[in-house]
Amino acid sequence: MNRHYITPEEFDRKLNSGELLNDLIVDVRELEERNYYHLEPSVHIPMNSIPEMLGKFPTDHKIYILCAHGVRSEMVVRYLLHNGLENVVNVEGGMAAVAGLRGFAYD
Repeated sequence: MNRHYITPEEFDRKLNSGELLNDLIVDVRELEERNYYHLEPSVHIPMNSIPEMLGKFPTDHKIYILCAHGVRSEMVVRYLLHNGLENVVNVEGGMAAVAGLRGFAYD
C-alpha cells in the first residue's frame, strides 16, 4: 500500500537533496498565507480551486500537498485519492513544521 503522508523532516531532507525535482509540490493555503512564507519550488493552488484543477495533475510523478498545519492538505489528499490520483502525499504538520525546521517561526 502507498504511504500517503511524509514527515516534515523527511520532506525537508528530500527537498534539500534535490530528490523532489521531478515531483510537484502544491501549496493549498490562501494567498495571504503563502505571501507570509512559502517554499520556492511549490505551486500555489488554493484548496477551493483543487476540484477545477483535478484533470491537470500529473499521474506519473508524486504530488506533495502542503497547507499551514497539515489539516487542509490531508483533506485535499483524501479528495485526490477519492478521485483516482494515487501518487499524492500529505506533508504532516504543514508549512509550520517545515518552516520550523528551517528556523522560521510560523504561527
